[in-house]
Amino acid sequence: MRFFSGVFASVVFVSAWASAGDLTVKVINPRSAPVVGAQVVLFQTGDSTPVGVNITSAEGTAGFRDVPAKPLHVRVLAPGFAAYLSEEILGSQQSFSIQSPTVQSFTVQLHLAPVSESVVVTATRSPVPSEEAGTSVADLSGGQIETMNPVAASDGLRFLPGAIVATAGQRGGLGSLFVRGGDSRYNKVIVDGVPVDEPGGRFNFGVVPLTQADRLEFVRGAQSTLYGSDAMTSVVQVWTRAGSTQTPELRFGADGGNFDTAHGFVSLSGARGIFDYNAFADQFGTNGKGPNDDYANSLQGANLGFKLGDDASLRFRTRHSNTHTGVQGEWNFNGQSLIPPDLDQRAAENDLLASTELSVVGPSRWQHRFTGFEYNHRSTNIDSVMESGRVSPIFGNIDFPFHDVTNINRAGFEYQGDYVERSWAQTTIGYEFEDENGFVGDVNAPSHGLRLNHAVYGQQLISLGRLSAIAGARFVHNGSFGNTGVPRVAVAFRALRGGEVFSGTQLRFSYATGIKEPVLEESFASGPFVIPNPNLKAEENRSFETGVQQSLFNGRYTLGATYYHNLFRNQIAFSSDPNTFIGQYVNVNKSIAHGAEVEFHGRPMSRLSLDAGYNYTSTQILAAPFAFDPLLDPGRPLVRRPKHSGSLLLTYLGSRWGGNLGGSFIGRRPDSDFLGFGINHAAGYARVDVGGWYAVNSRMTAYVNVENALNKHYEEVAGYPALGLNVRGGIRFRIGGE
Repeated sequence: MRFFSGVFASVVFVSAWASAGDLTVKVINPRSAPVVGAQVVLFQTGDSTPVGVNITSAEGTAGFRDVPAKPLHVRVLAPGFAAYLSEEILGSQQSFSIQSPTVQSFTVQLHLAPVSESVVVTATRSPVPSEEAGTSVADLSGGQIETMNPVAASDGLRFLPGAIVATAGQRGGLGSLFVRGGDSRYNKVIVDGVPVDEPGGRFNFGVVPLTQADRLEFVRGAQSTLYGSDAMTSVVQVWTRAGSTQTPELRFGADGGNFDTAHGFVSLSGARGIFDYNAFADQFGTNGKGPNDDYANSLQGANLGFKLGDDASLRFRTRHSNTHTGVQGEWNFNGQSLIPPDLDQRAAENDLLASTELSVVGPSRWQHRFTGFEYNHRSTNIDSVMESGRVSPIFGNIDFPFHDVTNINRAGFEYQGDYVERSWAQTTIGYEFEDENGFVGDVNAPSHGLRLNHAVYGQQLISLGRLSAIAGARFVHNGSFGNTGVPRVAVAFRALRGGEVFSGTQLRFSYATGIKEPVLEESFASGPFVIPNPNLKAEENRSFETGVQQSLFNGRYTLGATYYHNLFRNQIAFSSDPNTFIGQYVNVNKSIAHGAEVEFHGRPMSRLSLDAGYNYTSTQILAAPFAFDPLLDPGRPLVRRPKHSGSLLLTYLGSRWGGNLGGSFIGRRPDSDFLGFGINHAAGYARVDVGGWYAVNSRMTAYVNVENALNKHYEEVAGYPALGLNVRGGIRFRIGGE
């Protein structure tokens, strides 16, 4: 059986003393800084039943009471690290001391993961090695995010395998994510435990800063069993950094670049006794390229933790962002300026999220997490002047004045319980309640929707010998579409253990169902030409995938290939009477997407990582009776899904300097102007970003980031030219800390 299952799964023999007592385990990273949120499990030697389970605090410690006076194993799992054989951690990499006759302390220093053993959380809602997760996972560490210095989440996601990012325009444009041929509304987005996509999956990745993000995980495939509605083809999850230094640490800095770009930031963090804190603020602004292309984003946030004892902790997180964007609209198609850009359309967003999480360990081998959350999303899009030059061949002047608003509030409660039965088995159960309330549409007559949703779910994880298996199910009661069940099964089998060069061959298979509730205006539409449809069903994805992963050179490299197949059913479209133009949204569309993903991951040195991927996606519309454009007819491929795409991310994170090289390669894909200009595709493109930093001394670091370094002229969405070469450079300072 396996006693190492994660970022640091290892067998450590702890000598027992004369009698039972208390034990404190401290977990530190390679730089000797505390590791927060690591799962620590104790086992008696020769027994797979855990003696105790705990989670490390902001100081990196986990306490255990009444530890038996017998030799023990310690297993630690923390995202971003990996398993080591027990021989590798004995000796200088651990320390053991006696604080008193009945209190002992033990220190474990984690190491960066071989790529085949990196621990992830999102795939199973608890720490697990990626090879046991039964699905495809990619991630960005805090160090990678700081080196990339992305303006928005879309600028980081585009370099992860399997992510197709399409931003309408330049800074602040609507940023969409397409995964495995799915719609842009088929992604569940979670920040600090709070779902931040609109009900029904709509989300703008182009205005979400990753300031102070400790980690981003991107899981591909249907994940509705664990995450409910909208997790049709992916889940994106982000966590904010926690304070960990006993001496308060103040960080601040600024950078600037072309297009009148200016950026400033500040944070104060630390941990003392039972309290840890991280408060931060960020301000970004640019005038962009061309008229009405400015963008500004301000962000404030905090992550506060309280240790209530050895077995309980309380954490509060909040983020508030406010953005203002000029909207040029579609105007330049594959290099042709067919109409002038819009000179007066403006968009703004105001988002506030907050969560409070109570974590309790015990009794026995239980871990409990109670979370209350709220997310308020407000956006507005205004065009006040009809400009005479914006004319289409079919519709004439298209620049009509309008004022659309979105005011959505998501609030809820969630319980998750994890029970560690054995070193090779873990059970997860949970309950969710959510209140979705929103106004969407014209400012004078918006549609109002209210949903009360409930869900229960369960999952069993087994990792025994060469076999890993996951089985789970969710029962959902949704305020719109009623009751449904969502299953998932995943199996991974190590067919060959291999040797030094070919270090193991793993086969895996999974089947899952994804669901997506209607957006509010589809269920609760109001207006003279729209009839609400309270009987809409959930959109569904019947998904399966199968693949093989080959580890190379003792796990330092992995090569994987995955085939996936998605059948999207009950997709919602608008049906209207051609005479009265009155209609409603109905479940009529159907489509299919299947393809292959090839990934290569490597860590040739502990500080150097390489992640590359190639994606082939074939899509087809199976049914679309109310298509309004020939590109949307049955038999045609889905728009904005390229057949060929790829990504590359090379990152070096040293003690004195670091750097990254990112590449995103997107092939030609179907797209339309929908105005009658005859545009039916967007040309392929390649984007390259580079960045780096250098520590001038222990308190001052200089950095530079170059986006679209080859100054390519391209469009991610037809009609919306992307930003050219963009250079930003600056300095950040650190006062205090350790």
